[in-house]
Amino acid sequence: MNRPPIAWKLYIAAFYLFLFAPLLVVAIFAFNASPFPSPPWRGWTLEWFIGNGSVFGKPGVLVDPIWLDSIGNSLKVAVPVALLAVLIGTVNAWVLERAEFPGKSVVAMMMLWPLVIPGVILGISILAFFSRVANGLEEALQTDLDPLRPGLPLVILGQLSFILTIATLIIAARLRKFDRALEEAAFDLGASRAHVLRTVTLPFLRPALIGAGLVALLMSFENFNTTLMLVGSEPPLPITMYGQMREGATPAINAVSLLLMLGVGGIASLFALTSKAQA
Repeated sequence: MNRPPIAWKLYIAAFYLFLFAPLLVVAIFAFNASPFPSPPWRGWTLEWFIGNGSVFGKPGVLVDPIWLDSIGNSLKVAVPVALLAVLIGTVNAWVLERAEFPGKSVVAMMMLWPLVIPGVILGISILAFFSRVANGLEEALQTDLDPLRPGLPLVILGQLSFILTIATLIIAARLRKFDRALEEAAFDLGASRAHVLRTVTLPFLRPALIGAGLVALLMSFENFNTTLMLVGSEPPLPITMYGQMREGATPAINAVSLLLMLGVGGIASLFALTSKAQA
């Protein structure tokens, strides 16, 4: 077997160095015993993870209420987004793959538009639309409609507007591989439509449903552009990180980034495993 040339090996090494060197630097300086998230190196410490603030004046990310609240807010958004993306995405995939109606190709193409629209523009459009709707309804009903104002409910709707498309594509790709003869055989044996759906179709779709949910969870947790336009008084993690960077970064930013990388890496690994199951 021919060995790859040295130039090819150097290219691969340079490529992975370009990808992972910044992440490695962030991870290392999360343990730096310094009030600054950059060189020089002052020694190892866990203060930026579990410290009470007695050493550097600021507590670690795992005990700081600001960081814990922002992580909780991210979960309050990401979990509903993932569940809704899988539920509605399954219905969308079923319609696109099984139903026949005029203009189906146009509808399928329009579904892709949120993916190519910049997140800032998407967020501003959603904010303007729901603000106009809220103003009209509040005037007519003489009551406050807080869910239509900037806040976590609007962030959920904003993120769902484009994450739903990705979930639909993942589930539709799996549904396209399904052999409908299996359903016909189950019908011939006397099974009802609900029973066939529960015992034949959904088990086949399970890897895609899990994969779509993991991707939706990952994209929601790290989304910044759309979230920034729709957030209220409860900022998710990316918005809190942005605010902390503007005020003056500490190695706590590196610690949060490391935890986020580990979480994202775990979710990505689960998605890779479910993708293998689909093959």
